[in-house]
Amino acid sequence: MKDFSMMQTVAIWVLPVLFAITVHEVAHGWVAKLRGDKTAMMMGRLTLNPIKHIDLIGTVALPLVLLVLQTGFVFGWAKPVPVTEQNLRNPKRDMVWVALAGPLSNALMALLWVGVMVIAMLFLHTLPWVAEPLIYMGQAGVLINVVLMVLNLVPLPPLDGGRIVTGLLPGPLSWQFSRIEPYGFVILLALLATGLLGQLLGPLIFGISNTLLSLVGI
Repeated sequence: MKDFSMMQTVAIWVLPVLFAITVHEVAHGWVAKLRGDKTAMMMGRLTLNPIKHIDLIGTVALPLVLLVLQTGFVFGWAKPVPVTEQNLRNPKRDMVWVALAGPLSNALMALLWVGVMVIAMLFLHTLPWVAEPLIYMGQAGVLINVVLMVLNLVPLPPLDGGRIVTGLLPGPLSWQFSRIEPYGFVILLALLATGLLGQLLGPLIFGISNTLLSLVGI
């Protein structure tokens, strides 16, 4: 992306970030509902209204700080959609599908943003004032969704990847692995602060993003 002012950068990123985080959480709740747990629906969380999902730190403060610092690595989170495992038909197996729904929704949204850019390219010369912002927004949408997909697949509770591993491991190992969860967020922040997270995930994130963007010649 070319250089933008802070306000332009925020304008480009705000919708992709809100959609990426909101749809991710709704996907968890929707699959949980399909598997027998209606907790998210009863609490009004099966909605694309971002206000219902905003976490002041994860949805607002952290992405803004990362944008201001120009880290080139933007991510965040929403308020987790509540899931009552006991309500699921097969709690251990179904939680794997509930957890997987979030990253899969981000993969789908990354592809949808590619579609937005393809359409915008068709109007680049006739309606540049509409097409150019959509192209830059599409780039942001691809990147944030790939970041969330890859990050959430890290096998560390309470990330989705950790819950998937917990569900796939046999009983005793599953219980032992799940005991990491109270420390998982601290471990994640430590990896981020030391730069290890970017070193580990960066090549994969930018490899997938660049492959998707190459489909529209970017």
